[in-house]
Amino acid sequence: MNRGDHGELIFLDDHDREIFLKTLGEACVKADWQIHAYCLMSNHFHLVIETPKPTLVDGMKWLLGVYTQRFNARHQKRGHLFAGRYKSLIIDESDNHYLRTVCNYVHLNPARAHLLKDGAILESYFWSSFGEYLKPSHKRVPWLRVDRLLGEHGIEKDDVVGREEFSKLMNSRCAAEGLGREAAYKIIRRGWKFGSQTFIERLYEKMNTLPKKENHLIDEVNETMEIKGRRLIKEKLDALRLNLDDLLLLPCMDPIKIEIAQLIRDQTTLTFKWITHELKAGAVETLRVSLHRNKK
Repeated sequence: MNRGDHGELIFLDDHDREIFLKTLGEACVKADWQIHAYCLMSNHFHLVIETPKPTLVDGMKWLLGVYTQRFNARHQKRGHLFAGRYKSLIIDESDNHYLRTVCNYVHLNPARAHLLKDGAILESYFWSSFGEYLKPSHKRVPWLRVDRLLGEHGIEKDDVVGREEFSKLMNSRCAAEGLGREAAYKIIRRGWKFGSQTFIERLYEKMNTLPKKENHLIDEVNETMEIKGRRLIKEKLDALRLNLDDLLLLPCMDPIKIEIAQLIRDQTTLTFKWITHELKAGAVETLRVSLHRNKK
């Protein structure tokens, strides 16, 4: 979750929200994220992210940075958009009821904020993943994973019957919980961990064994991204029946290098500096301009 700097709006209109969701989709590809739930409000957003790889830090840095650039460019603004670092909550995945509780909290957010008209159903709020859950899979955003949450609610199939059951269940839950004032929601709002006592004890044990170097998590993330970047290079070269030596002998701005550079930019958060070094693609700014021209 993150809020606007000094409580200011981070979405001025629906087009801003569309831009954010598009940017989120790009971040999911780059960081290999799976999104279980989201909700966009006027001055903050909620995301429930599963990270199969340790890419949360790098992915969030990219998401917030790129959306800020796009927001500022569109509205002719400058400076910070968000209030510092995002707030994160580590969820116990050994028992899915913790995931269910957090996703319910996110999906009920518009009701708690009194954004629904009297008698309106939850899916009437357009900027939440709840409405996406009720769509057929082929009409849903591709980066939203629905099976785990549906399963935790006892819904076995992502079909018409299952989606109708989910809608009825959540809309009735909205009223029954008094818009979600259960004790667990206080932990979600104020804490940084959510799970069983065993899970929490293991977290503390892991924290005590971590290196004291402040940026160890960033080092781990960068290493993971670099592995992905090199894998993309190898896969492309294999498809072209080339090896790394062949690639390095090509001119700096060879079309093959440009194509590989664009692939890495699209699917990772690696910098132009890293890409130019790996591909021997000349100056950073030259590569940046070349990719920009190719996208036009």
